[in-house]
Amino acid sequence: MNRSAPPTDRAVFTPPSEKADRVRMRTAHRAAARAFAVRAGGPEAWGWQGRTLSRRAGRWWLRVVCAPEDKRGSRLWEGNASADASLPRTVPRPRLHQVSEWTRRGHAYRAELSEYIAQPALQTGGPVFTSEANLPNSWWGDLRTALATTATVPTDRQAVRRQWIDRNFTRFLGIPTPAAISWTTGHGDLHWANLTGPPLVILDWEGWGQVPVGFDVGLLHAYSLTRPATAARIRAEFAHVLGTPAGRTGELVALAQLLQVAGRGGHPELAPHLARHAEHLTGSPVPVP
Repeated sequence: MNRSAPPTDRAVFTPPSEKADRVRMRTAHRAAARAFAVRAGGPEAWGWQGRTLSRRAGRWWLRVVCAPEDKRGSRLWEGNASADASLPRTVPRPRLHQVSEWTRRGHAYRAELSEYIAQPALQTGGPVFTSEANLPNSWWGDLRTALATTATVPTDRQAVRRQWIDRNFTRFLGIPTPAAISWTTGHGDLHWANLTGPPLVILDWEGWGQVPVGFDVGLLHAYSLTRPATAARIRAEFAHVLGTPAGRTGELVALAQLLQVAGRGGHPELAPHLARHAEHLTGSPVPVP
């Protein structure tokens, strides 16, 4: 992704390869549990490259994120908290309860105690969808409403940067970078491991902010390309977005970002589908990463 985005903590990744990192993160998680007076249990949920460690703690979800001490002020650091404060309550998401921060030996830690969402994400193990979605019409309506409501929220946060688009759009898609891009407020990492349902809950808001119109649903569609019926359902449900010039541009930005990820070895099963769909939209040959 544009920010080398870590997928949601509910998509379980492997622990860090270095034992010292595993010990350090587990120690930090236990310290956070003591600070919040909760007892963590259940399986560990490691985030991208061991950056986060989460576990259920009774009726809460306890997540600890770590960064080098000089990187603690990054946009991702306080994303969940700013989303909790900024988004209307009608946007279905886990509510944040408490936050604690500390530093130790060159590392900064942030612990977030959030509402535990009992229903599992619609995809586990990563963001690429591996089964067709069998969801009621009401779920799709709730998703449309949630994204439309999010779009009304003013923010100066950037989930996708124009500088990234200017550098990489032509590189990955083979067509000129659009001179004008329509922007809106979005989730920034919309995929099936960040969605539950029914009922719908949208997880992992740490990267929310300004995105090109069509980016969120374009990303969800791209992650569904190995499941044709689900991909077609997304295009039908969001034709009012993806069927517009602005929405097409946002979808292409999402494809460019995933082509970059695929070029770095991510989602190899998705790579040929991304290239084929990008070529379909642009009319320009797109090599498989």
